[in-house]
Amino acid sequence: MSNARFVRLSEFLRSPPGRYVLAWEQRQFDAMVADIFGYHALQLGLPEIDALRENRMPLRFCASDRLLESPPVAGGHTRVAVVNRFEELPFETQSIDLVVMPHVLEFAQEPHQVLREVERVLVPEGHVVISGFNPASLWGLRRYLSRLGMAPYLPHAGQLISLGRAKDWLKLLSFEANRGRFGCYAPWARSDKWLARWSFIEKAGDRWWPVLGSVYMVTAIKRVRGMRLVGPAWKRKEAPRPAFAPAATRTITPTGDAYSVRVTRARDADNDAMPGAAQG
Repeated sequence: MSNARFVRLSEFLRSPPGRYVLAWEQRQFDAMVADIFGYHALQLGLPEIDALRENRMPLRFCASDRLLESPPVAGGHTRVAVVNRFEELPFETQSIDLVVMPHVLEFAQEPHQVLREVERVLVPEGHVVISGFNPASLWGLRRYLSRLGMAPYLPHAGQLISLGRAKDWLKLLSFEANRGRFGCYAPWARSDKWLARWSFIEKAGDRWWPVLGSVYMVTAIKRVRGMRLVGPAWKRKEAPRPAFAPAATRTITPTGDAYSVRVTRARDADNDAMPGAAQG
């Protein structure tokens, strides 16, 4: 991918449009992960950005399929703690509370398998945050035109995955996704000067054509069917066992030409005596 036909992801992120994308995504990640709580947070891929810097979980780390070649000119970055394939995550099942995936699905060889692995390592009610390039945008159109001979603009990827398709994939894995958010509405400018001139279009894009942003971001929660969150199992007070009572006795006393029949119980019986009379 180093020839003139393709643009590598690391090269794109060091360019003015790449820094433009990283700045927008950094603001979105900071806002989205700030109020997600738990114990373990994982950033999957793209070490050029520190997507977990505003999160407050005790353990935050980055796992990627490559090391950071050189720090970006501006903005933050994160240190890669684990090098692995996205399709085979070396983490225990249901051990991660939050996974952020900046531009992972479009560069993965098997994006469906990547999502299945993320679903496996996430705890029930865990969160995943995904960002990607929008094919239904000006930048997506430029990528299509590059196949017809124009100079490439976006980094080479296996496929650009739309927000709707990403949400469908999440739904199949029992994730509940939000509406998502779009950004980076500027056309395919290559210099900071021209990108700054198009800065006014950001607010207009959010209002008038929000689904045409060049980059999108979506958050989803892992739902587990049939799971019930219960409190502590307090010890219940045992019901009193039934007590045994002796059988009733009959006493027949002659009273002239009639007999009086009395039914009595033992002293320790629960009920009072039940007198009855019969004429014979």
